Amino acid sequence: MNKRWERTDWFREARFGMFIHWGLYAIPARGEWVRSVEKLSNEAYEPYFQEFRPDRYDPRAWARAAKAAGQQYAVLTTKHHDGFCLFDSEFTDYNATNTPAQRDLIKEYVEAFRDEGLKVGFYYSLIDWHHDDYPSYGDRIHPMRDNEAYANRSIQFERYVDYLHAQVKELLTNYGKIDIMWFDFSYDDMTGEKWRATELVNLIRSLQPDIIIDNRLGGDIKKSEPEVYAGDFYSPEQIVPPGGIVDENGVNVPWEACITLNDNWGYHAKDYAYKSPKQVVRALVECVGKNGNMLLNVGPDARGEIPVESTRILTSVGEWMRRNGESIYGCGASSLPKPEWGRYTQNGNMVYAHVFDRGIGPIYFQGLKGKIKKARLLADGSELKVSTPWMAEHYSDTESGAFIHLTGAELPDDMDTVIALEIE
Repeated sequence: MNKRWERTDWFREARFGMFIHWGLYAIPARGEWVRSVEKLSNEAYEPYFQEFRPDRYDPRAWARAAKAAGQQYAVLTTKHHDGFCLFDSEFTDYNATNTPAQRDLIKEYVEAFRDEGLKVGFYYSLIDWHHDDYPSYGDRIHPMRDNEAYANRSIQFERYVDYLHAQVKELLTNYGKIDIMWFDFSYDDMTGEKWRATELVNLIRSLQPDIIIDNRLGGDIKKSEPEVYAGDFYSPEQIVPPGGIVDENGVNVPWEACITLNDNWGYHAKDYAYKSPKQVVRALVECVGKNGNMLLNVGPDARGEIPVESTRILTSVGEWMRRNGESIYGCGASSLPKPEWGRYTQNGNMVYAHVFDRGIGPIYFQGLKGKIKKARLLADGSELKVSTPWMAEHYSDTESGAFIHLTGAELPDDMDTVIALEIE
């Protein structure tokens, strides 16, 4: 437990990261599962490999966008389920160097994000729909799951697992220090030691002792004595867990909710269901208020650019973070109960009140009567006075509470108005 806590120290301080799903599926532009959903064979998918030429790929622009959004780290898909590798791998020809791109796109990503001072993570899919030794017919999600022609193919799964291990070794040897290894994903009996997970984690730790690993190799991270491959952090997807994540002894487990900006991970040209900057900020606050992180996804297009709408949202979130980031970085859950008007985050004796709902009258802080040394609007540092309105003295349930009056009927910031409280 302590080792995990040490390794995730920077991660729990950072709280906000960028997920990037990018690959051949950006060309059909119907989401990253297009091969599985449309049951496309290797041959049917091959034209995308032949024309992959991201002429506007500029990872420095991505890194600047992440930094401006207030994100502290990034995780990029080095290989997704379709088996295509953005890196130069000696174990397959199915990689970016053999497309019209003709270069190692991961190398450029690592350098760009490091130069901006951001931590660097690799996503790697345990699943591979391109590899001949990965189970196809009868598998639950393989594109060829129902194709009779694949029914009697003989595969050597151990050969695939060797390939997986060899590629992970490449990724963790050829690009300097890597901060996160983000595996995706175990399912049915394809879990744990099926991937030779203990051996894989031991290999990873020998190459990159400080790296943190997600929990998708399998195992149960919530056990008091989890498996060696159960990971350093829990990875809920498209949901903020109602009570955060704790182990069977009630001890906090580091966790990170991965969330899309629209309804797809990979680029989808017709998906306009974007979340508002307000939704993103409030979800981030909810994660931090439950001792978690948020990994917010972008899906660059076939030419290598982050969609304009995604950039617009990131810019707006970044503007809020610039003024209010102190209530996110290094913060966690507060010991105070969740208030009616929003949420709390806390860092030591600083409690941050995230006011989402203006309500009527002064803002009420249950249990804080006589305990607030100082109250300031975080965005601009302006003083807020703590005072008890005359009418409140008539109600017994307000006796332990403090009140702060905000002028006007509207909140200063409709997304999230943060009040910084220095507590005795």
